[in-house]
Order: sequence, then C-alpha cells, then structure tokens
Amino acid sequence: MDLNRKRVLLTGASGGIGQAIAAELAAAGASLFLVGRSHEKLEAIRSSLPEPDRHVVFPADLTREADLERLNKEGNRLNQSGQGIDIVINNAGANEFNFLSRRSAVSVRQELDLNLLAPILMSQLALNWLNRPGIILNIGSAFGGIGYPGYTVYCSAKAGVYRFSEALDRELDGSGIRVLYVAPRATDTDLNSPVVKQMNQELGNRSDSPQTVAKVVVESLRKETTSRWIGWPEKLFVRINQIFPTVVTQSIRRQQARIHHFIELINSGKL
Repeated sequence: MDLNRKRVLLTGASGGIGQAIAAELAAAGASLFLVGRSHEKLEAIRSSLPEPDRHVVFPADLTREADLERLNKEGNRLNQSGQGIDIVINNAGANEFNFLSRRSAVSVRQELDLNLLAPILMSQLALNWLNRPGIILNIGSAFGGIGYPGYTVYCSAKAGVYRFSEALDRELDGSGIRVLYVAPRATDTDLNSPVVKQMNQELGNRSDSPQTVAKVVVESLRKETTSRWIGWPEKLFVRINQIFPTVVTQSIRRQQARIHHFIELINSGKL
C-alpha cells in the first residue's frame, strides 16, 4: 500500500516503538491518529512530527470499555465524513518479567487485557469503519513463537496475537482488508527494565533500536507482507521451535541459572 496521504491509527504511540513508527509514517506522508494514555506525551510526539497539524491525538486506555467505545464512535465519525482510517496499527503493550508463581492475578489480567484482548477488540471495531482497501497490522514479539522463562503471560498473549492475526487475515480474504503481523525481538525501549537489559547483555541476547522495528513495519505495510519476524538468530529459533522444540529447550536451559538469578534480584529489590 502506498502510505502517502493515508490515515493511520497507531496505538501505543507514546512508547519507544510507537514514537519511531510515528516518525517513519509521517516521513512517508501519512496522517496519524495517535492513541495513548498520556495526552501530554501524545502532544509532544505530534509536535515533533513534520506538519504537526496533519496529525491528531486521542488519549485512551485500551483496557477500558468506555475508551474503546469512544474510539469506535470517532472511527465511525471519520468514516462518515469521508476522512476514514486506512490503517490500524495495534502497537500498545506491556510486560512484567517474573515467575508466574509470584505474579498477582490482577497483573496477569492487565497484561492479557492490553497485549491480547485490546488488539482483538480494536480489530473488531475497525471492521466497522476501516476504509477498503485497508490494513490492520498487529505488533507481536519473538516471544510469540518462543516460550521463554519469566515471560509466561507475555508469551501467551503474543502467541495469541500471532494466531489471531493469521486467522483474521484468512477470514477476511477477498474483503479488501489485510491483517499483518510484525514480531520484533528485544528492543531498546523502556518496556525492558534495567534488570532485563543487563540480563540480555550478559546472556548475549541481541536487541534492536525502535527505528529498526519501525522501518520493518513501514516496509511490511508497503509490501503487505503477511508476517515478519525481526532479528537473527531469533527468527531461526522460532522456526526450529516449531519443528524441534527440544533444541530450543536445551539452548534456554543453559541460560536458566542466570535467568533465575535476575528474577530473584527483581524480587529482592536489589536491582
């Protein structure tokens, strides 16, 4: 899809990856509908983009039914006014690195609500007002294809987003709407705590800049690529995990002691 003059609704716009995606899309000529929890942060991002008057901000908490309904009404209003949305990017997300046994039920529900339920509900709403041809692009994670200790809830949510994207794309075949999926590996953003960044560095787990992820997102939109996994060897591990999961299990087992060490540091409050 040619992105020039397209209207893009981007959730999680105030996060590291969200800001980078916004900058890439604005440079490509798109007009942005920036969604996030903080009006102040959204305004700062809008002001930093070229031709800021082309973009609008919409503060919303995607885990709140009332805010989703407000977004739905605005999507319908834009559609009826002839200024409908062409692309929806479900980027909002969060995670907590910890043993499942030490997580509260509330934190588990919140993580699943934002990472899995919110993109599903946003996609459902968008089917009512998204322009055709149109695109829904869901941001996943390498952990959607590789179960990793300390991220049980996040892995389950992102795996769900991957299969949801695949299923909905097939369900909408021939409708004029594509559903795409981009799965970054570890990314240098505030989503990863200092403890996680230190662990990744010690274990040799590579990470990408938000700009790297944003460029892949824009390329996927232009080429309408069904799914993209970012990073080597992570995308190789995703394939191996599907066919020979014990190979990946053995590789992660060699990291187990250090993973547990860093989780214990988090729970002890020493880092």
